[in-house]
Amino acid sequence: MAVTLDGPRLAAKSGTTEQLVVFLHGYGANGNDLIAIGQQWRNLLPNAAFAAPNAPEPCGQVPGGRQWFRLTMREPGERWTGVNKAAPALGAFLDAELDRRGLDDSRLALVGFSQGTMLALHAGLRRARPPAAILGYSGELVAAENQEQAAAPKPAGKSPPILLVHGSEDDVIPAEALFHSAAELARAEIPCQWHLSIGLGHGIDGEGLMHGGLFLAKCFGLKYVDAAAARL
Repeated sequence: MAVTLDGPRLAAKSGTTEQLVVFLHGYGANGNDLIAIGQQWRNLLPNAAFAAPNAPEPCGQVPGGRQWFRLTMREPGERWTGVNKAAPALGAFLDAELDRRGLDDSRLALVGFSQGTMLALHAGLRRARPPAAILGYSGELVAAENQEQAAAPKPAGKSPPILLVHGSEDDVIPAEALFHSAAELARAEIPCQWHLSIGLGHGIDGEGLMHGGLFLAKCFGLKYVDAAAARL
């Protein structure tokens, strides 16, 4: 049976939707965990609607939490299997949200945190048409299960702009994952930007939110980002 995703949404501040930002939460959280970021970015992105789907599976380790895929940390390849299993449901959600608003992928940004970043990178790089941006906090590009598969497919055309943000003191997904992911993307001829938040653990700080919001505004082609940034 096909999985249908749903979760909290936030309408465009201006009342006119020209972009869509989709948040993908981390392991054991839910859509409510990230949708509030949309409130903080509304001055930067006044014509953007925000959506934060709940992951399809209950998380056994966190009562009431959700997961995009299970993590035992004991099974080789479980992350690769997980992102491939979760991608179709996310793809269907993105297609439906874009269609409902009369938008296409050129007006779509994916924003992930932790496990959500893994899925954002995996699914976003495999869309038939690349999204406007992929922004990943505290996550990583999931390694392929074997040498015949590619963690990051070589783009047939223009690859989406990517920004990866990580805390230097992350004890869940170490900061080294940031540099490994950037290297893997470069191997696939996909450039990415990155920002390291010094002293930050597994989370998102104000500096990371500012960099992320400005990155999305620029990817959407907005011209007034400097003035709006002062009001974040």
